[in-house]
Amino acid sequence: MSDKRQDGRRPHGELVADVLAVLWEAGRPMTAQQVNTALDRGLARTTTATILTRLHEKGTLRRTPSGRGFAYEPVQDAAGLVAGRMRRELESEPRRDLVLRRFVSSLSENDEDTLRRLLLEAEDDSE
Repeated sequence: MSDKRQDGRRPHGELVADVLAVLWEAGRPMTAQQVNTALDRGLARTTTATILTRLHEKGTLRRTPSGRGFAYEPVQDAAGLVAGRMRRELESEPRRDLVLRRFVSSLSENDEDTLRRLLLEAEDDSE
């Protein structure tokens, strides 16, 4: 299966990921025009503005007034965004113990060691 659709457009999720990557790399709030320029994909500014607005509505971005529009910045870094998605997926499953068991059993040895260390650190911090 190809990464591009037959009409030559990129999948929506890929464009969203690219927009977020631009914002994370910038490390500062950016307007739709600035993001669009950084993407350098020949998109209409309104396309980029729509993506930014939707990400703001989902709580992924915060926005501040900038001129006649808004400047956007991520609420959290990439790792925080993935962690939030993982938590939401886990919360949506009634058999959380089974999901966690399967998740842990699928980890590499290095990831298991990291998870153990992090759990011990969290336990130490709570005492």
